[in-house]
Amino acid sequence: MVFSSFRRYLSMKGESSKVQTLYDHCKTILSPTGAPPPSFQALQKLSSILDSIQPADVGLKEETADDDRGHGFFGANLLNRVDRWAQPITYVDIHECDSFTMCIFCFPTSSVIPLHDHPGMTVFSKLLYGSLHVKAYDWVEPPCIVESKGPGFSQVRLAKLAVDKVLNAPCETSVLYPKHGGNLHCFTAVTPCAMLDVLTPPYSEDEGRKCTFYHDYPYSAFSAGSAPICDGEEEEYAWLAELESPSDLYMRQGVYAGPAIQI
Repeated sequence: MVFSSFRRYLSMKGESSKVQTLYDHCKTILSPTGAPPPSFQALQKLSSILDSIQPADVGLKEETADDDRGHGFFGANLLNRVDRWAQPITYVDIHECDSFTMCIFCFPTSSVIPLHDHPGMTVFSKLLYGSLHVKAYDWVEPPCIVESKGPGFSQVRLAKLAVDKVLNAPCETSVLYPKHGGNLHCFTAVTPCAMLDVLTPPYSEDEGRKCTFYHDYPYSAFSAGSAPICDGEEEEYAWLAELESPSDLYMRQGVYAGPAIQI
């Protein structure tokens, strides 16, 4: 196999793969609680390592609009062209421990990961190939909440738009933090694309880090006399309502095909 030969080659040369370098740095600087926080220089280095990673470094080939919709190496030859339009997002787990998760999302064209949060977490995201629309918010502090006024109508909380743009690979690693940088985000694939993520600390319901999904409503949809909004800034804000896990999130597990990580 190609990657078995690649691993042997690296071993003979005494060199680490880029994904091994990423793992080693994460293991050195990240902790299960996020405290104490890594230094600015250590976080910069993590971003720099991610910036250097290409699809082949993690076992992927770059997809084009005529290729299998978001599968990379995950069975493209078994699908006909009609079936490809209905394919799921592929989730690939590279490594997970108490301190961090390393993973890849492979998106078919037009697929969506709905708006969701990362409570108390920092997330580094590297777009490996393709184009991806990102829309992200941060909570307004102190919290501004409008209570439900009818059955089946959730309370909503005010959030400020942080990011609303299309990322085109190659581009720099993006980072979101617990309180800023767009901690609540949604992704829409403009073309087939893949995102390499490092999440720290990882999701853990036992530790209060549960992934919650939201729907965003325009600021004008709700009345809030106490909301700290200036005239003309309404488009920069939205009301977010908590949702159950979306039934239309179509995702499947893929198999990591990149260089093995030495734990």
